[in-house]
Amino acid sequence: MTTQGARIVVQGLTKRFGTFTAVDHLDFVVEPGRITGFLGPNGAGKTTTLRMLLGLIRPTEGTATIDGQNYHDIRTPLQQVGSALEATSFHPGRTGRNHLRVLAAASGIPDSRVDAMLDLVGIPAAANKRAGGYSMGMRQRLGLAAALLGDPKVVILDEPANGLDPEGIRWLRGFMRHLSAEGKTILISSHMLQEVEQTVDDVVIIANGRSVAQGPITELQGEPTVLVRTPESADLSSALLAGGLESRLGEDGTLRVRTHELARVGDIAHRAGAVIHELRTLDTDLEALYFRLTTAPDNRNRNLNDATVATAPPERAAFAGHDGGNQR
Repeated sequence: MTTQGARIVVQGLTKRFGTFTAVDHLDFVVEPGRITGFLGPNGAGKTTTLRMLLGLIRPTEGTATIDGQNYHDIRTPLQQVGSALEATSFHPGRTGRNHLRVLAAASGIPDSRVDAMLDLVGIPAAANKRAGGYSMGMRQRLGLAAALLGDPKVVILDEPANGLDPEGIRWLRGFMRHLSAEGKTILISSHMLQEVEQTVDDVVIIANGRSVAQGPITELQGEPTVLVRTPESADLSSALLAGGLESRLGEDGTLRVRTHELARVGDIAHRAGAVIHELRTLDTDLEALYFRLTTAPDNRNRNLNDATVATAPPERAAFAGHDGGNQR
């Protein structure tokens, strides 16, 4: 059964803590039926943005809406929006099942849904154990079960793969794909770039509270390039140009040819009699794109070299540490 998702629209979203701007006129859209990765260094403003989206922090300027509504205006929030921002947002002395039962009772959701979600996320055997004794991976699964309790249209997850083993990460990837195939809107914040690259459809990359790139991941990864390693680079470059292909010599002595046609490059090299030691496609991966954007001079993390952090007022200091506290 396909579930109609809901659009997330962030427009001009800004949050200031005193003189410190945590989120700076941020704009992006998350579409139903797609998985969007929300990326940025520690201190970039990701979690602050998610908290504003969920009504936990009031924006200084701008709006963050779900299906055209502010979170506070949604009459049945658990049935519309499921979220997991922390893997410790439960009473440590309460069992996993009872944690979910309390949430279900508060939203008029039947207990049968609780056991169904425990089975779905793979922790039915731990349901009667105190959640305070759960491993980080089990806490993540419990948080995901809570987020899905009301069968929401929108699912918002902050670092959902933290604490999961490789098998758990693979399961999570498939599970999110299943949810998006149902039409749900999925927004995930993560630092695990290689995992994000295998999972998401779209990305939003921010630095210092501002957007530095966003769009379908296939478009952001850059145009296809073929790498050629040959001792006859000058002759091959001329042959490629005569064949209608531009190339440039890299610092490592390889040729970068602007094309996705690997066979065409090989055919030209063969006709030119050039010896080829290596021939392969060279895509710009998400990790390379991410670090190129977030380490650019204008986007470099202001908190890393901020001499005023030590004397900053409490509202700023709370967002200036390595982990970023409420702001990651």
